[in-house]
This record gives sequence, structure tokens and C-alpha cells, in this order.
Amino acid sequence: MNLLKGKTAVITGGARGIGKSIAMKYAKEGANIAFIDLRYDEISVETENDLKAFGTICKGYAANVADSEAVAQVVSEILKDFPTIDILVNNAGITRDKLLMRMTEEDWDMVINVNLKSAFVMTKAIQSIMIKQRHGVIVNMSSVVGVSGNAGQANYSASKAGLIGFTKSVAKELGSRNIRSNAIAPGFIETAMTKQLPEAVIEEYMKNIPLKRPGTPDDVANIALFLASDMSSYVTGQVIHVCGGLNI
Repeated sequence: MNLLKGKTAVITGGARGIGKSIAMKYAKEGANIAFIDLRYDEISVETENDLKAFGTICKGYAANVADSEAVAQVVSEILKDFPTIDILVNNAGITRDKLLMRMTEEDWDMVINVNLKSAFVMTKAIQSIMIKQRHGVIVNMSSVVGVSGNAGQANYSASKAGLIGFTKSVAKELGSRNIRSNAIAPGFIETAMTKQLPEAVIEEYMKNIPLKRPGTPDDVANIALFLASDMSSYVTGQVIHVCGGLNI
């Protein structure tokens, strides 16, 4: 349908998992893709080649997106390769799950930096581009546990809850410049990370999901496409759950 034809999307954590699914969905709809990961490795090369198959301009970059100097450098590089930046997907994320009594300060800081600070740093770096062109879309990857909380995930839940507040604040600040900011809150999504969970944990999740199945990265990518496209031109400051009803 070419819903994003001629647009350029920057996606953090875009070389694999949900980030790659979003990149593939966007490229299929005509978008040029700049994806950023901590390292440019063989997985990045593979993703780059997969994206180029859609006939758009696609390139991977390496940067620590929680580091403002590194982000300034990589955004400068992106603008040399792409004419503009229309869409920003703050998807970079990690987990360091432990009960609070065992969680270290390092566990806390690392998750907050990668999951939350990176969204602040990336948005701050790119907002001037969007303000100047008077249009733009920001999609932040939150989580169902950012709304409900979860035992053993105090750091992760706090980072994802912070993203929700950040999303709404940016929507209010930048709405007058025709820049929209929304968040996606995935639930139990079938990824390499969740496949490593014990069978008993997965079964417990399935009991609490009304649709009785895990989600797929493509389920999340479909919502990311909706939020990036003109189909959602009057949607901002919202949190859309993609969780099979886990949140109800």
C-alpha cells in the first residue's frame, strides 16, 4: 500500500527482534530505514540485506543510544545518508530481571539508561529536525508491565512506566508543530528472549491472556505501522496495548 513511501524512519534496537520486524514492515510500505544497534555486526549486515530487498534505502549504524555524544554523531551520519528523518522509533531495550532484594544499582542503572534515557537522548537529538520540517512521528516501545508492574522487574517496569510519561509529555510539547508521540505496550511476545523462559512461566502467562496465545513481533509491528502512517494522523499521547488482553 506504500503507506510510508518517501519517509525515513530511524529505529533503535532495529537489527533484531521486534525492532527488525518494525523495520521490515516499514520498508515493505516504502520507508527508508536507518537502524541503530550497539554494535554493527553480522546480524546487522543480515538485517541490512533483508531490508534492501524491498528496494528502499536501508543502512545500519552502531551507537550507544543512551550516550548523547554518540547519538549526536550517529544522527549526523544518518543525515548525510538520508534527506530527512520523519519517524523515530525508540525501541532499544534490555532486561536485568531480579527480585528487588537481589537487584544491584548497576542492574537498575543499566536498564533505566538503555530503556528510558535512550528515548530522551534520541528524541532530543531529532526533535529539532522534526520541528523545522513541521512534521514527525515518535513511537516509544513501552510494555504492559509499565502499566501493571511485575515482580522481579522493578527496573524494567519503572523504565517502561517512565516511557509512558515521557510519551505524553512530548505529545503535549510538540503537538503544535504537527509532531505526534505515542507508545506501544506489548505483552507476552514470542521472541528469542521469551523462548528461554521456563515452560511453567509460559503456561502461567497463557492462563492470564484471554486470547490464549503469545503475540508475535509482527503483531507489534502492525501497530507501529499504524502509528507511523497517516492512518493515525489524529492520534497522539496514547498508549496502545498489544497484549492479547493481558492488561484487563
